[in-house]
Amino acid sequence: MCSPITRRGSTRSPISNQHSYLRSLFRKISQKVGGCFQELYKPDTDRYRRDVSWLVLTIGSALMLGIYDYLKKSALRDNAVVPVLFGSVAAGALVWLPFVMWSAMAPQTLPHASLDVFGLSMQGHWLLALKALIVGSSWFFGYLGMKSLPLSIASPVRATGPLWTIAFAVLCFDESPSPRQWSGVAVILLAFFAFSAVGRREGIHFHRDRGIIFMIVATLLGAGSSLYDKHLLQSEHLAPGQVQAWFTIYTSLLLLPLMIWWWRTQDRGTFQWRWAVPGIGLALLAADLLYFTAIAQPGAMISLISPVRRASVVVSFALGIVVFGERQFRVKALCVLAIVGGLLLLA
Repeated sequence: MCSPITRRGSTRSPISNQHSYLRSLFRKISQKVGGCFQELYKPDTDRYRRDVSWLVLTIGSALMLGIYDYLKKSALRDNAVVPVLFGSVAAGALVWLPFVMWSAMAPQTLPHASLDVFGLSMQGHWLLALKALIVGSSWFFGYLGMKSLPLSIASPVRATGPLWTIAFAVLCFDESPSPRQWSGVAVILLAFFAFSAVGRREGIHFHRDRGIIFMIVATLLGAGSSLYDKHLLQSEHLAPGQVQAWFTIYTSLLLLPLMIWWWRTQDRGTFQWRWAVPGIGLALLAADLLYFTAIAQPGAMISLISPVRRASVVVSFALGIVVFGERQFRVKALCVLAIVGGLLLLA
């Protein structure tokens, strides 16, 4: 890649040139990603193009999920949990709400068929309301844990969810990964547990720390949500856009009473507005779009999607060390290398 050229006599500083180069690079990446999604969706015969791997989509979701974890930690630092949670979920709901109304009034004028999220049966709405209850509860406990733990500890603990997801996926959906893929899953899970063990060096005792307990509860609920996602997308044949749009809206409605209760509580703590609050919801929209699309692919296996998606801990680790200055860099870096090795085995 050629370096940006500076004209003779230009007064632009090196930092300005670097920012210009980064903006240009970001535009190119955005164009590439947009082109991939244009090729991904196929409005005539199959819902999705079969030549786009669900594993590649899952890795993209993992990257966005790592950014999502960073934004959560940034928004929750010295901030109240309830308004941060409600504000982030509401931001995602506000993105989908115009498309819901558009789908109801003039679906034929939508820019793409995947944005048509109307027309669900009453049973479908009840199923998505149940998903909103599961996910909303998982997020609430996860936010509580994230607030009190270092990012480089909270994310790996949350990432142990695939252990439960894999067990239930094999039992309930009769999935059978290959021996090589099983070894990749084992390596990733061992790295996750090693990440958690590092927390003892930072004074975090897993058997009595409230933050750890909150993260474990959130992890179990998240594992159940992953299995429920496969049921919705493959057994109930709901479209990814429908699942994402309606469960986001229903989660906002379910959290509204909690937000009102927090607002009326005298000892409610302080809340400071930060752009990271709506950023959480937008990053999650991008991560879930890739995630739901991956699950809906023919032959997609939730027992592999779940651990690969949890590789977002790599991104969370890097941001926690660089941005928040968290400790135990070398030991945690070895765990990151183990995760990368597990991903290579899965691929």
